[in-house]
Amino acid sequence: MDRLNNPARLMIVSDLDHTMVDHHDAENLSLLRFNALWESTYRHDSLLVFSTGRSPTLYKELRKEKPMLTPDITIMSVGTEITYGEAMVPDDGWEEYLNNKWDRNIVIEETSKFSQLKFQSETEQRPHKVSFYVEKEHAREIMKSLSGSLEKRGLDVKIIYSGGMDLDILPQGAGKGQALAYLLKKFKAMGKPPVNTLVCGDSGNDAELFSIPEVHGVMVSNAQEELLQWRAENAKDNPKIIHATERCAAGIIQAIGHFKLGPNVSPRDVVDLSSTKSGHFNPGHELVNFYLVHERWCRGEIEKSEELIQNLKNITCSGGVIIHPSGVEHSLHQCIGTFGPRYGDKQGKQFRVWVDKVSCSQIGSGAWLVKFDKWEINDGGRQCCLTTVLLNSKVDNSEGFQLVHVHQTWLEGYAATDQTSWIW
Repeated sequence: MDRLNNPARLMIVSDLDHTMVDHHDAENLSLLRFNALWESTYRHDSLLVFSTGRSPTLYKELRKEKPMLTPDITIMSVGTEITYGEAMVPDDGWEEYLNNKWDRNIVIEETSKFSQLKFQSETEQRPHKVSFYVEKEHAREIMKSLSGSLEKRGLDVKIIYSGGMDLDILPQGAGKGQALAYLLKKFKAMGKPPVNTLVCGDSGNDAELFSIPEVHGVMVSNAQEELLQWRAENAKDNPKIIHATERCAAGIIQAIGHFKLGPNVSPRDVVDLSSTKSGHFNPGHELVNFYLVHERWCRGEIEKSEELIQNLKNITCSGGVIIHPSGVEHSLHQCIGTFGPRYGDKQGKQFRVWVDKVSCSQIGSGAWLVKFDKWEINDGGRQCCLTTVLLNSKVDNSEGFQLVHVHQTWLEGYAATDQTSWIW
């Protein structure tokens, strides 16, 4: 919440499964496209919020499976839990609010009267959420009956059915939309309401997100019928809500452009990365491009040329060093020399590079300190190193910056098995 000194230029609030994350995209290309756009253009002055029906346990599992960024805020368990930052610090005020007219024991007692309701896994049962599976033909009747019986017991609940099988019972004040409304109210009280908010979803439990008056909304092209039906009944003529023609994260990128919320060309969609220069120096943008060149070189997707190697030497200080995660120190120019032999060595393999949590600080005239997590997927294996880079933006070369010092440390549990091949 305190990361930004000013109101967020853009706050994206996105569901995960089949919205931000495309489970039918084995290469995760749309997600990686979004990652590159966010870290190069928005991370420094905007907020990323993941809003998911997953419990904290299943959310963490997804993060291990997919190349996801670290959000500023996480809304989990269908809007019943709000946490902040990488440490996932809970919002105590939200928990207190949800306790009103809620008794989990009574919910368990009343739902036990319906044999058609099957409990979801233990990890999905949360303090303010009770979750079941139920076949579609029984759902409507059970929801109506339960609503009445729980009201008679003094509870004020919300029953959400989504995905054609998932039934969640929550406090009336809970839900993805209510959690977002709470956050927007909190930001407003701090004097920092987001300039623009974009909500993104694909299923019934996302519908509430689109009911918040001040937001823009995108239903991705693969949205389920239940959400499209909600749109037809409630927001058919609302120009602030669109049904994208692109799937998942690609649909989110499309919506940024459609609503003119900011740049929506991902560096991954740019063939010549040197053509993306602007008048304003952005260290995050330069580092995203640098690692994309590294990936494309290793995958053999760009022309093998001495000119590119020379350009890389131009952006590295001749006396600069890189400290390998193992602790070994190398000359930056010597490391550039290793690029040539690595051309195409990942061709045809599952090899991707992305950065997360890019944080930039100007520490002097033309001097920048940039911190980020640098990730690699290499034939299914994942490695990550915590990276600190010292940049000089006042140099006389066509790129307009120079790497002076690079320091890498393995993220616990994500060290490369073959450390001799890991340089950048």
